Amino acid sequence: MDRIETFKTFIARTPTDPFPRYGLAMEYKGTGRLDEAWAAFQELLEQFPDYVATYLMAGGTLVALGRTPEAAEIYRKGIEVAGRRGDSHARKELETALAETTPT
Repeated sequence: MDRIETFKTFIARTPTDPFPRYGLAMEYKGTGRLDEAWAAFQELLEQFPDYVATYLMAGGTLVALGRTPEAAEIYRKGIEVAGRRGDSHARKELETALAETTPT
């Protein structure tokens, strides 16, 4: 069984756990399947909007797809969520990513 199928099996077994979905999205991203990665990140953002790790990687996927304005919006939302959850490290990473995607 390949890694993508393994993640899909984990998702089926634990549908309320965001981590296998994140793993699936990252596997798609890592293998260059960016459209599928973005679709998986979208699903993760919709179902688990407080899963902070998603925002940085989802934004990076959009940048790789040439969709920088949408990436900036994802980073902004992530900054808000990270701030609300008290995750200052993630917030700083997202702020850096946003600064890199926003023209000066």
